[in-house]
Amino acid sequence: MVKQERAVRTRMALVRAAAAEFDRDGYDGTSLAQISKVAKISIGAVTFHFASKNELADAVFEEGRAVTVAALEQMASEPVPALRAVVDLSLELTRLMEEETAVRSAIRLSRERPGSASWSDLWLPTVRQLLDRAYENGQLRDDALPGDVTTLVEHLLGGAEAYLRRRMGTELAYESAVGQLKRLWHLALVGVSATGETGTAAVPEPRHSD
Repeated sequence: MVKQERAVRTRMALVRAAAAEFDRDGYDGTSLAQISKVAKISIGAVTFHFASKNELADAVFEEGRAVTVAALEQMASEPVPALRAVVDLSLELTRLMEEETAVRSAIRLSRERPGSASWSDLWLPTVRQLLDRAYENGQLRDDALPGDVTTLVEHLLGGAEAYLRRRMGTELAYESAVGQLKRLWHLALVGVSATGETGTAAVPEPRHSD
């Protein structure tokens, strides 16, 4: 029993160390030797638990996935209107990105490893289902199609991650990504046109070079 508990602690320490390194340096920029050094665990112990870097990356992604799924399940139990649920879910996912290293690492790994599962695939179906419901219930304008609003949510969360990556690790103070996203959602929900214009006529045409 003592050996099993020690093995579990060692494995968890390796996953935490790997998550931090993958988050900071990416998959290609991280080695098992580097993780071994950070975790203060011998390389032999590392390869005993994880035969390869890819196997360790799988464990890190699974940790980020588990944290994300737990948040989705918790949010699903909240009795709020569908559109509000989408906003709340996006804010919670942004909070996870800001506070959970395993989640940020899972996001980066999903981009950098060929054939890897996508982090967004964990939550995009839920967002789309909620937006379909919001549209059916009249919570969205007729021209605010669920597919387009789903894309908006995906872009907002992608922007939140980019914002965090530019600022984390610097000594500069920065606004919480959750606070920033709240303000952006306010703009998205009320609109930005002072004249109340809607539709494609209100969107400037792109300039084409000669």
